Amino acid sequence: MDKTTHDKGLEIRKAVLGEAYVANALKNSDEFNKPFQELVTEYCWGACWGRDGLPRKTRSMLNLAMISILNRPHELRAHIKGALTNGVSRDEIREVFMQVAIYAGIPCGVDSFRIAREVFAELDKA
Repeated sequence: MDKTTHDKGLEIRKAVLGEAYVANALKNSDEFNKPFQELVTEYCWGACWGRDGLPRKTRSMLNLAMISILNRPHELRAHIKGALTNGVSRDEIREVFMQVAIYAGIPCGVDSFRIAREVFAELDKA
């Protein structure tokens, strides 16, 4: 493991997903999944998200589309919150999901809109 890339990834992961989310993921790691958490932190968040080629807002919008299409609702919830943190507006999230619905199918769009509305309602309550 490259400590510099891992540390950079941990910083970005916390900034996008929130300290509590990341702390919970790491707290719940054990001998079995700890190597996976390290991989995600180093390569996903450090080596990829840590690149200068795209701003975080753009990366978030891409993630929303890809995660929607992959039908990963748990990850989609986390990345909707992260996208808002990265400056993606609710209107822009709507547009991403409209695009998803056309190119990946209406059922995919239906689920994405439902999850986004649930996340927005949770955030509005807080």
